[in-house]
Amino acid sequence: MKPTFYSIVVPVYNRPDHIDKLLASLLSQTYTHFEVVVVESGSNITSEEVISTYSHRLDVLYVPFRNAGQGFSRNEGMRRTKGDFLIILDSDVVVGADYVEQIDKYRGNHTVDAFGGPDDLHPDSNAYQRAVNFCMTSLLTTGGSRGSTRSLGTYHPRSFNMGFTRGVYEATGGFRMPRKGEDLELSHRIRALGYNIHFIPNASVYHERKADSLSFYRQMHFFGRTRIHLHRILPSSFRSIHLSPAVYCIYLAGALVALFSMPSSSWRGVIYAPLVGYWGAIFFSALFRESSLRIAFISVWCTQILMFGYTMGMIREVFTRKAAFQ
Repeated sequence: MKPTFYSIVVPVYNRPDHIDKLLASLLSQTYTHFEVVVVESGSNITSEEVISTYSHRLDVLYVPFRNAGQGFSRNEGMRRTKGDFLIILDSDVVVGADYVEQIDKYRGNHTVDAFGGPDDLHPDSNAYQRAVNFCMTSLLTTGGSRGSTRSLGTYHPRSFNMGFTRGVYEATGGFRMPRKGEDLELSHRIRALGYNIHFIPNASVYHERKADSLSFYRQMHFFGRTRIHLHRILPSSFRSIHLSPAVYCIYLAGALVALFSMPSSSWRGVIYAPLVGYWGAIFFSALFRESSLRIAFISVWCTQILMFGYTMGMIREVFTRKAAFQ
């Protein structure tokens, strides 16, 4: 039987160093029947020169495109593909040498119309990035919703590591939105059409996490905005757990008010016990996973950034009036 030809589509914006690392990891694949389509999304710092160094060693196509958002950039890339099965990756990931092989092997044993895979920690990550990774993947912070079937609720592939058959692409038309939840919107449509969606546990990508508090805050703020934006389009996608950061921030604000308004009250212990208990759970969970006191302490700090950034993003988007598919 003829082997499956895969098309890997990657939008990139001002990240020549990241795309270099990703292409280097794709160059070492054990399964080589694939192409790579890199879509330059209106970058000021282009990746063309970097990509040209791989052109004789990898089946790679460079596609200059306007700054239209990652969803529409992926659509432009998919329009240029030749493959039977399309894979979408972010530009700031690397993959193991058997990444494509694991996908192909899994598909050989299952009927897979669409898939998602794990979002693991980049091997070169420092302590802060490891703490950020803990906060983004822990059941205690995000419900384990990033790149795992352990998450609360129905699994939906995300665009840092997802793929689908050409038939799914043609039936859905790809992404309808340029950004802010475009991948989840597409995943919901794929599921609504009755396609088989699988999580492939051995098809991991290794993501480069944010390396400072400001960058992490901005990312969480964007994720908060995305959640409200997606709710306008797919009300059924919103679950009560998505309000947990806002509930946490309200509780924290109340605890701070109590600290100054009733300094000697007997209620202080009752008020702060859940907060201290939660911080303790974060600390010891991170300590158990990472075996590092430093990372455990940073994880408690990063949890505050995650909760506050996500909540502020949600609040901002509530008061933002824009067309749904923007």
